[in-house]
Amino acid sequence: MPKMKTHSGAKKTFRITGTGKVMHERAGKRHLLEHKSSRVTRRLSNESAAKPSTTFTAKRMLGLK
Repeated sequence: MPKMKTHSGAKKTFRITGTGKVMHERAGKRHLLEHKSSRVTRRLSNESAAKPSTTFTAKRMLGLK
């Protein structure tokens, strides 16, 4: 049986914490920042935990389940 490969898109998107939570960056912080307020860009800077349905999929793509 060959080794399972990690999904290259998932490893760039998700991060697993020590407790097993799946974290991801918030959308909307890549470009067009000039017209967004500082409050919005600060809020988008923080990572957030993924939803349970996304967590299941992300862990499978990362080869953890």
